Amino acid sequence: MVLQDTFRHQGLRKKLIEEIKKKGITDRKVLDAIYEVPRHLFMDKAFLEYAYADKAFPIEAGQTISQPYTVAFQTHALDVFKGAKVLEVGTGSGYQAAVLAKLGAWVFSIERHKVLYEKTKKLLSSLGIDVNCFYGDGFKGLPPFAPFDRILVTCGAPHIPEELLKQLKPGGIMVVPVGAGVVQEMTSILKKGDGDYEIHALGKFRFVPMLEEKS
Repeated sequence: MVLQDTFRHQGLRKKLIEEIKKKGITDRKVLDAIYEVPRHLFMDKAFLEYAYADKAFPIEAGQTISQPYTVAFQTHALDVFKGAKVLEVGTGSGYQAAVLAKLGAWVFSIERHKVLYEKTKKLLSSLGIDVNCFYGDGFKGLPPFAPFDRILVTCGAPHIPEELLKQLKPGGIMVVPVGAGVVQEMTSILKKGDGDYEIHALGKFRFVPMLEEKS
């Protein structure tokens, strides 16, 4: 596969950035990271023509590549800093992981679908994007590599995953869509130094469900 990012692609990304800005995301670091990631390289060939539409599209294993606005929203809510140790639950296409890496985060990403894990790990490596990819159950996180400064869940969780909270540093932030139905509440959780949590509801979004079984 020849990986190309043409001037046309870059121009379409600029238009996408303007669209995301109009929807309220003005964090320059986040917008720059999204501009730097060629989304079309993370998508199925059937959808390449629409790669820079602000929409989600199907990928393998019944999953989706998230809408760019959603990626920008979650990334902004996560408040990533350079060198932050970030756990991403749900590697999927690798697009969100690539955006986090462009922000200078040290990314650990876990995927439960083996076909996606293998394909995405290879793609990220071929693009020179440094992400540590793991095949496993996202509910369990990655205890050997904990604690994390930030945890991002990119699939709908029926409840706030307790095991992931344990792997979050004091002062750390987890962003997770919470809800058992087709619509979830984007939720930001700050782990306070005294072991308590500060929880904020950030609005309604739609994600594929978070499942425990590996496949």
